[in-house]
Amino acid sequence: MAVKTLRLEVVSAEDQLFSGDVQSVQVTGSEGEMGILPGHISLLTALKPGMVRVVTEAGKEELFYVAGGVMEVQPEVVTVLADTAVRGGDLDEQAAEKAMQEARDALTHSVPDMSYAEAAAELARAVAQLRVMKELRGRKGK
Repeated sequence: MAVKTLRLEVVSAEDQLFSGDVQSVQVTGSEGEMGILPGHISLLTALKPGMVRVVTEAGKEELFYVAGGVMEVQPEVVTVLADTAVRGGDLDEQAAEKAMQEARDALTHSVPDMSYAEAAAELARAVAQLRVMKELRGRKGK
């Protein structure tokens, strides 16, 4: 029996990161984590900074980081339009750690270049990137 799939497009302002048939997609939406399977009801939702987990038609798992954006779901097609999107393996752990520390410092101390909201958003992005990298490391250890 053939595996049911849906078409996935992951696009950022800079690049198309993924285009292909997948078994499932998991994202961090505005209301929390959500999974999309073939035949899902139509939906349009905002995305928070987080991980996009994809199980390809062949059963291989791929991870992406998105800095926010929107996702449109149709029964046969899912489109992720991201502000910024990066393949999990292309993330820079040192840069994410540094950004997280700078955001934490800005939240606890008055920093003239960054508002509280900007610092909180930067912290969320850095934590999400680190979460994707941690997930990738966990998979490689298996």
